[in-house]
Parts: sequence; C-alpha cells; structure tokens
Amino acid sequence: MATYLDFENGIKQIDEDISTAKIKGDSHAVEILEKNLEKEISKTYKNLTEYQKLQLARHPDRPYALDYIRTLLRDSYEIHGDRNFADDAAIVCYVGYLGARKVVVIGEQKGRGTKNKIKRNFGMPHPEGYRKALRIAKMAEKFDLPILFLIDTPGAYPGIAAEERGQSEAIAKNLFELSRLNTKSVAVVIGEGGSGGALAIGVSDRVAMMRYSVFSVISPEGCAAILWNDPSKQENATKAMKITAEDLYQLKLIDAIIDEPLVGAHRDKESAAKALGDYFLKSLEELDALTAQERMDKRYERITSIGAYEER
Repeated sequence: MATYLDFENGIKQIDEDISTAKIKGDSHAVEILEKNLEKEISKTYKNLTEYQKLQLARHPDRPYALDYIRTLLRDSYEIHGDRNFADDAAIVCYVGYLGARKVVVIGEQKGRGTKNKIKRNFGMPHPEGYRKALRIAKMAEKFDLPILFLIDTPGAYPGIAAEERGQSEAIAKNLFELSRLNTKSVAVVIGEGGSGGALAIGVSDRVAMMRYSVFSVISPEGCAAILWNDPSKQENATKAMKITAEDLYQLKLIDAIIDEPLVGAHRDKESAAKALGDYFLKSLEELDALTAQERMDKRYERITSIGAYEER
C-alpha cells in the first residue's frame, strides 16, 4: 500500500478515484482522472518547500541502497565483515557488473519492517561498518575497480558501544584514506546524508545528490533543539540550513544533481535507478579520460575548495 505525505493529499484522492473507476470498469473516467493526476503531480512537486523535500528524502517507500544494487548490478555478490570485529549490516558492499564495467558498490542500508530496521540499525553504522567500507574500498583500489558510494543515513550510531570501539577514529580514518585512494570513485546521496555518518563514505572524485535528497551536518531536529531548544521548529531549521540538492549545488559543495523522476524515486524506482546508473557510468567515462595524477589533483582541488572564501 502506498504511503502519502501530508502535502500529497490531492494526489492520494485522485489515486483513490482512479482505483474506484477501474473497479467499476469506467475507462473514460480513468482516462480523465489520469490526466488530472499528471496535473496535480506537476503542481505539487514543482513547488516543494525545503521541509517537504526533507520529508521525501525520508519517505518510507524511497529506494534504499539494496534496491539500487539489485536493480543496477548483475552477477553481483556481497562481501562481508571488517576482519576485525563484526559484519555491520548497516553498510552493504557488493561487487558486480554495471553495464560492461565491473564495479564495487558500498552503501548505507536503512532496512524496511521492524526486524530489518533493527538488523540494519536504522541505517546508522557502527565503527566496524566504516572499517568494512574502507577494507572493500582498498580491495577495489588493489584491483583497479571503480567505486560507487550510496549515502543514506541519519548519522553514525551514537551509542556507547560504538564510541568504545572508536567511532570518531573510524570516520576520521575513512576521510583520510578515501581522500588518497587511487581508484575512480563516485558518491551519491540517495536519501538522507546525515553528518559524519555520511561523510565517512562521501570522499570521492565526484559527489552528487538525487533531486529529493538532503545532505547536512546535523539533522534539522537536532539543529532546532540546539538553537531554539525546540525540536518542533525543524521546518525553520531545514530552510535555514541549506541542505537540499539545489542549495548545495549552488554553494558548489556537490558536483551534480541527479534528475530523479518528478514524482520522486519512491513512485518510480526503475527510472530513478536508471538515472543514477547513467550518471555513474558517464562520470567514469569522464574520469577515464584523465591520468591517475590528474584525477588525484582534481580530487585534491575539489576537497580543499570546500569552505574557501576570499575577503574583498
């Protein structure tokens, strides 16, 4: 059953009317209603606020990393464990073919349903998850395989056990090691890119965001709680923080916005997966044209330009 957000009530009503008309066998009514649905979708999604885009990024039906992996990869198999402590299910690592290219995909997985959410720790990785990601990234470097990072997490797990096992050290080491990893890499925020939990697998040659994804240093609820001591002001915080794909592209913090379907990836998963796959393969073609040194230099320039400013 489809899940509708509060601003999608008009779409929900027309969807229900279409279902009723189909049951009655009224094809003429279905045709009219489907045209009305297109107009309602266009009107709704072309005027989204920052907070509504945040809601879409967190939509329960939005495709997660495994949805993209299963759609895009063929002859794929999963690689487990950090060879040190455990296999963190919040990070998934696969090797397979995307088109004609053999690639490695490393993604954060939230999980659906109570049991699966608990298994995946709601997409919040422990230190062993980031160490697993780094181990697989280094394996990709060894065999000269390009890497696709899929970012989708509310943040790194903040529990005591994670801190005891070196959460901050694991994230910091990933930032350092991935910045000098000598293989082609592309990171894409597919849903919610939260804080260091997202950055830990977000250092690459190219960084892109899906149209309705967000990338932030802290959740809007956390920001509102700190600034105004009122988590309910999350809508104000979302607007002030500039966390949407359009905002970050204008600030030159990301390289591209992947044009997922206007209705959102949750309503058209196949088109969203195709858009992501096409962007990744196109990026690899552009990176193939560079020498290893040129690629590394451009990555260095990209990273060091973040936050740079000039006083006039």
